[in-house]
Amino acid sequence: MVLPNEYVEDLLVRMSYHSSAIENNTISLPETVSIILHNTVPNKVSLRELYEIDNHRHAMEYLLSPDTLEKDFTFDILCDTHAILMDRLHHERGVFKTEENFIKGVDFDTAHPKETPVLMKQWMDNVNFRMDILHSNKDVINLVCESHIEFERIHPFADGNGRTGRLMMNYLLMKKDIAPLVIEKQEKERYIYFLANQDAKSFSDFAEEKINKEGKRIKSFEV
Repeated sequence: MVLPNEYVEDLLVRMSYHSSAIENNTISLPETVSIILHNTVPNKVSLRELYEIDNHRHAMEYLLSPDTLEKDFTFDILCDTHAILMDRLHHERGVFKTEENFIKGVDFDTAHPKETPVLMKQWMDNVNFRMDILHSNKDVINLVCESHIEFERIHPFADGNGRTGRLMMNYLLMKKDIAPLVIEKQEKERYIYFLANQDAKSFSDFAEEKINKEGKRIKSFEV
């Protein structure tokens, strides 16, 4: 998928802002514009939150590059993305968790660290097998949403699972020339409901509607 440069800038800002805000980052949308588009650090922004926004931008640029989009989806791409996201933020970057973790606000247990490599191998194999045989946009969106729920329930990394998982969704969509899915800050409660209840059908319906709107947004930048 070849995207207009101005749209890519728009996407970098919105994805970095909303995905970080879902994880309780307090940097505003205008401040995100300053950081990403103008390389200007607003006053009174914490270093941690600044790194979260800046790292997210770099992780997206890595995934959006033609070289990465043309590659097969592998653990290298997944772990490299996580390593970029966690740069300067966590000592366990690009490796699976070594201690148990959890998701705030949900009542299910994530995978045990010893189970994680096997579960992630099964997850990766399933995603790649289905990506090879699916052709309709609807089927791909269904796969991306189902696999995202599975990924978040495994929660393979010590930190940054939500941001990594949402980036992987968009990487998979764009590999199939489908517009990105930008889950907005104000949709967090709905999004967490889909994950907690493993409601892939409702998540897919929600995603398909937003992706269709995003496709129209892309076209508006092509004029």
